[in-house]
Amino acid sequence: MITKRIIAGIASLMVCLCMQAGDIYVSTHGDDSGDGTRQHPLKTLHQALRQAREWRRLNKEEVKGGIKIQMEGGTYWLDRPVMIRPEDSGTPASPTTICAMEGSGEVRLSGGIALKDWTQGTDDERIPSAVRSLVWTTEAPLVGGNRLMIRQMELGRLCRATQFNFLGTDADGSDLRMERLIGFDRKQRTITIPTPTFLRDGADIPPHLEMLVHQRWAIALLRVKNMTVMGDSTVVSFHEPESTLEFEHPWPQPVIGGERGNSSFALLNAPQLLDTVGEWWQDEETGRIYLLRSAKETGEGADIVAPVLTRLVTICGSAERRVHDIRFENVHFCHSAWRRPSLQGHVTLQGGFAIIDAYKLAIPGLPGKAELENQAWIERPEAAVSVSYADHVAFEGCRFSNLGATGLDLQHCVNATKVERCHFHDIGGTALLIGTFPDQGFETHVPYRPRHRDELCTAITVSRNIIEHCTVEDWGCVGIGAGYVSHLSIVQNEVSRVNYSGICVGWGWTRHRSGMTDNHIDGNYVHDYARQLYDAGGIYTLSYQPRSTIRNNRISRPSAAPYATNDRAFCIYFDEATDGYTVEDNEMDSESIGWNKPGPHMKLRR
Repeated sequence: MITKRIIAGIASLMVCLCMQAGDIYVSTHGDDSGDGTRQHPLKTLHQALRQAREWRRLNKEEVKGGIKIQMEGGTYWLDRPVMIRPEDSGTPASPTTICAMEGSGEVRLSGGIALKDWTQGTDDERIPSAVRSLVWTTEAPLVGGNRLMIRQMELGRLCRATQFNFLGTDADGSDLRMERLIGFDRKQRTITIPTPTFLRDGADIPPHLEMLVHQRWAIALLRVKNMTVMGDSTVVSFHEPESTLEFEHPWPQPVIGGERGNSSFALLNAPQLLDTVGEWWQDEETGRIYLLRSAKETGEGADIVAPVLTRLVTICGSAERRVHDIRFENVHFCHSAWRRPSLQGHVTLQGGFAIIDAYKLAIPGLPGKAELENQAWIERPEAAVSVSYADHVAFEGCRFSNLGATGLDLQHCVNATKVERCHFHDIGGTALLIGTFPDQGFETHVPYRPRHRDELCTAITVSRNIIEHCTVEDWGCVGIGAGYVSHLSIVQNEVSRVNYSGICVGWGWTRHRSGMTDNHIDGNYVHDYARQLYDAGGIYTLSYQPRSTIRNNRISRPSAAPYATNDRAFCIYFDEATDGYTVEDNEMDSESIGWNKPGPHMKLRR
């Protein structure tokens, strides 16, 4: 009996050892010259992936049963994006898993750098005198030999100096205190606004000043070129390329004389605007950072991180060699940058997609759409974590926060992938973007018809995630946005505190078949949406999507959005050419459903 127990114990131990043989350990206190054991962990995820790659290349015994890269809790400061390639692929029986070591605390993959050496007070005369004693300053660090220039910092807690208050806003945005435009001149390419207080005494125009313009379902971020004060009004012009884009593209543009008044605006990024606790400004000439904190705060900056990298992780194969069987579990992705508006402005068509060219057609009509009166070409937003040409990828129990543009982007040809039990918050743009949005040389209204079905993102499951306080900088982004996709399941998620629509599926504004099919938006809870922009929906759809469903969702009424220029916001909005959906058993705070040229195959069941 004793012998049998000993043998059984040895066998059990051998099984455990075999199961753990594929473990690679990583620690913030590790050393990349180590062997990746628990006793001698590696320091970086880059090196751990390289070791796993070598095991697979050499068909090592450790590959059996899968490779698990176990990361000890702590912050891993990335100096370059993590690249996951076809050579890193696992198999269904032997996946590669990157996860937090159980019981060791949160694992943070950060693309930022901690700001240190803060000092209190400033005698800079550009800063309002009433707050100079509460301003803390520090030198921006050098990165790659250059002074770091930042645009976002601790989103949701801090914001760049602005003419109006964007921090701590009420659910209805009523304390933003924005002002309305006076005029919008397409021919002269100028916008007229009430004269700002800081220009009334003949002061110089602050360098690097920006204007945020509210325009229906999107915003524009424009770099100010010149301001001509004319008493109580000021005429503003802008740099290129955004000046041409803003005044030539017809949809969307600011409204003058709309049903709820003119469009509103805000001026950003000037020392004279630093007047609210939580605001900050960076002098682009010296790189020095000025942060306004309350008298109760110490000003210590150890908990303030400035983003450096625009991309944290790239998972990318090719049409011939795809990445597959990769998992992330309980990893926190944080601190990515978004610099586009600072370099070339940001004029968008919809959903955060920047326009690279657009104009109104003198004679309407494109093939397949005789009534179309404009053309537009777009560019996809940057993303902190991007996946392309990949199968069987999973993000489970992960966290995405303080990311400048898109959080997670399942971009091109992604199949059989899951995003489950993740938490997205404090994100400048869209939390989760999925599928094809034809860009660059592809005119966005032309129906996208892929030659092969696997060119679309398909069989994606997005379930039980919490998405909140996103669209912080680009208000026209969304909680979950999907373009040309098929067999997509968005189920049992909670989406809230977004400035435009909550869950959006479809692209192209087309009644034609495109491969979009069998998409399901079921059992979600969407609330506190359309906080700043209208022409929105808690759930929003576009184009023909046969055999799709919207079922058992709970959707609150749209937020008040005090600066919207119309009342077009709905619990569910079937925008242009939506077709193929069965809609039933949804709980809505109001019977608010919007329609725009629906197709003949819609089925609404109360």
